[in-house]
Amino acid sequence: MHDKLQRLRLRFTELETEIQDPDIIRDQKKYRDIMREHAHLSALMDEYSRYCETEKALADTRELIHETDDAEMKAMAKEELHELEQRFEDSEKQLKVLLIPPDPLEEKNIIMEIRGGTGGEEAALFAADLFRMYVRYAEKKNWKHEVLSVNETGLGGFKEISFSISGKYVYGSLRYESGVHRVQRVPETEGSGRIHTSAVTVAVLPEAEETEIDIKQEDLRIDVMRAGGPGGQCVNTTDSAVRLTHLPTGLVVICQDEKSQIKNKAKAMRVLRSRLFDLEEEKKASERAANRKSQVGTGDRSERIRTYNFPQNRVTDHRINLTLYKLDLVMQGEVGELIEALYIAAREEQLSSAHEE
Repeated sequence: MHDKLQRLRLRFTELETEIQDPDIIRDQKKYRDIMREHAHLSALMDEYSRYCETEKALADTRELIHETDDAEMKAMAKEELHELEQRFEDSEKQLKVLLIPPDPLEEKNIIMEIRGGTGGEEAALFAADLFRMYVRYAEKKNWKHEVLSVNETGLGGFKEISFSISGKYVYGSLRYESGVHRVQRVPETEGSGRIHTSAVTVAVLPEAEETEIDIKQEDLRIDVMRAGGPGGQCVNTTDSAVRLTHLPTGLVVICQDEKSQIKNKAKAMRVLRSRLFDLEEEKKASERAANRKSQVGTGDRSERIRTYNFPQNRVTDHRINLTLYKLDLVMQGEVGELIEALYIAAREEQLSSAHEE
């Protein structure tokens, strides 16, 4: 570990010089990448300094205990030794975490897609509940959200909804929400009081910038149509809805919520760009993890990740076997405890994999 840290210290010195270079400052993308790496290595170097100082203090204290004949001083030194050993162990753990290269995707904004699955109208109603849960969580984090496309049902549920969330480390926080969310409750549409099980699928896509994904015009089929759905001034009166079909992949995106065809096309392009970016990232992740099964999930849309049991006020994340008996609060946006636990589990797994390699 010391050798690796010495190499990174040299790299940090190089970066200190590069961030002063006018040519690099003019290249905004390169400058952003360098500043991101510099920030990560700066935190790592600070921790490494603390680690080295603690290591030296440990050696000095052990030497004092070995050499002194003063009983009182020896006792004080032994007490200090215990504190230093704990500090050294904590610093070593933190260093190992910081040695994991940061994922550049973590800082990205996201596009989240929620779709009602098994369960018909009840699944659509729960899709709307999940949307509100994530929006409330975003508001608590001072993130912004924007609805890109929604397909509502007559009872106020969503067959599907796409929306963006922008802010600090949004993808890093919400990336593990991808998968199947199962709900167990008595539906509003159920008269006999029987508990039903329904499912909703969530996809979390890192939002791609235009420079990251090049969509050729000849690869697109663009269809315009009249918007449909319950209500709305423009429904069935103007050709404002836009359907984009990406011919090489078969991906289809429909946006109809804006009155303007141009705005709907721009939103549809954002969603399509992010889906294509996500496909590329999935390919890379599959190649990297070909021989390793992730504990917290691969983001596979078919993987059941969580169950929301309303009669017992219980939510369970199956990937990390975490159960909380405060579903009412979770649905109000208090989902941070689950998200934090998943992030920690993923980091521990990364540490374990790095140690094996």
